[in-house]
Amino acid sequence: MLPEPTTLTILVVIAFLSGVGITAVGPGGIFITVALFALTDVSSSVVAGTAMTTFVFTGLLGTFTYVRSGELRSRSGRRLAVLVTVPSIVGAVLGAFANTILAAGSFGTMLTAFTALVGVTIVYRERRGLGSKWSFDHDSTVGIAVFGGIGLSIGVVGGLLGVGGPVIAVPVLIVLGVSMLDALAAAQVQSVFLSAFAAMTYLTQGAVSIPLAVAVGVPELLGVVVGWRVAHRVEPSRLKLALGASLVATGFALALF
Repeated sequence: MLPEPTTLTILVVIAFLSGVGITAVGPGGIFITVALFALTDVSSSVVAGTAMTTFVFTGLLGTFTYVRSGELRSRSGRRLAVLVTVPSIVGAVLGAFANTILAAGSFGTMLTAFTALVGVTIVYRERRGLGSKWSFDHDSTVGIAVFGGIGLSIGVVGGLLGVGGPVIAVPVLIVLGVSMLDALAAAQVQSVFLSAFAAMTYLTQGAVSIPLAVAVGVPELLGVVVGWRVAHRVEPSRLKLALGASLVATGFALALF
């Protein structure tokens, strides 16, 4: 069942903006999860499962756009994408199974805390002008271990909370010395597989609303194309600062529900 027209309109607008965020700065898909949780009466499992289903398609389109602009055509770009993607598949399934045993209140608390934490981290780093603290060569043994571990962790959190990989992957990869565009490109590839395996887990449990997935998925895809163009034309620091502030505000709003 779809929500009433006014709520559905709000969801569509949020979905479009979320799509923009996914390919422009990474953390964008979280707004879909937050909106479904706050504005619909479906269970936490259906929230996560529906959001993950839409992220499969945004990831596919996002991957196509970054192949087109060249970030995923280079050997290093493809290697980074593989390193963070493969371990995240295992993590996503584990996180999705863990979600099914969470109480609704626990899901809400974790989603609120995660949203606010991501926002505060982004705002703090941008306001302080902090650059990369570490830099790892993903061709080295240490680099492979680091990026593989990151991929696994991203998968678990994404599957558990129903947030796409870019929400977590992009900020972390940037801290580790990866450029903004390369981080965004790798996160799109990761999102396809992470979301697909998590979504299949939710589907087997009947925890995906197809009508909701279509309603928010279509405007999300439109936003993905717009976001890709924005990422190549606008100063990333400005976008991240605005997004971080929005995430903090969203976290506070969620706390009221």
